Amino acid sequence: YKLSVSPEMDIMEYCRKEWRGNTPAAKRMRKGYEAVAQKFASIRRIRGDNYCAFRATLFQALSQATQLPRWLQSEDFTMLPENLLSKYDWIKQWQLRQKPGKRMGEIRDEIKEYLILLRKKWKNISEIKDPVEKQEACDKLFKNEEEEYSLYEALKFLMLNTAIELYNADKSGKRVPVFSWLLFARDTSSNPCQLMHNHLNHIGHSGGLEQVEMFLLAYALQYTIQVYRLYKHSTDEFITLYPNDPEEDWPVVTLITEDDRHYNIPVRMCQETML
Repeated sequence: YKLSVSPEMDIMEYCRKEWRGNTPAAKRMRKGYEAVAQKFASIRRIRGDNYCAFRATLFQALSQATQLPRWLQSEDFTMLPENLLSKYDWIKQWQLRQKPGKRMGEIRDEIKEYLILLRKKWKNISEIKDPVEKQEACDKLFKNEEEEYSLYEALKFLMLNTAIELYNADKSGKRVPVFSWLLFARDTSSNPCQLMHNHLNHIGHSGGLEQVEMFLLAYALQYTIQVYRLYKHSTDEFITLYPNDPEEDWPVVTLITEDDRHYNIPVRMCQETML
């Protein structure tokens, strides 16, 4: 049985274990970890199974949640599958986890269940005041495979919804963030239907999130995702923000990556950083 989120480990101890050699890559990684260790004391490894970007982001968001985000409070939130399926027939080909070939009604009801679960879990965890209890509740949720993967399906569907909104806004001449052009400039995702078929349907199965999809996830959650990209140490891309011009009131979650494919999470901010 694989843990979704491993227990805490000292960051530099982890680094010494993983990067022993004297190659330029190992030296760069060590420098990167030293920089992260200025701000955070520990690291938690995230299980790598093509869902790790979702897992790391959602775990961090829930760990520090003190209230339900506005978009989760809206009345229409759980009506999303119904509303989108009534407008876009192609969403019938949404690939539910391990359940290919579902009928339209089943897809609608199942995604609605996932969205309800996301709201419920977020609400419950954000109401826990004691930090130790909050952490325990997060650990427990990420040990329940059935619930955990249902939450990732909800996130994928929110990404699709955000992509449709951005695509329509651009087509009607409204201003959209730059990443939205990049998202739809790819040969494999020139519109939301292609994005679903060639990308979203494969996340968690045969691939993880690409860079441009990290932006989409950030927009869907209305969170700023700050990533220490260790292999970019000593360049201006070492700390990358998704989106790079975040809204002032968006909360920030922090992740670590060595290669832009797998993500871990730093925990325990050092005291002086908090001040």
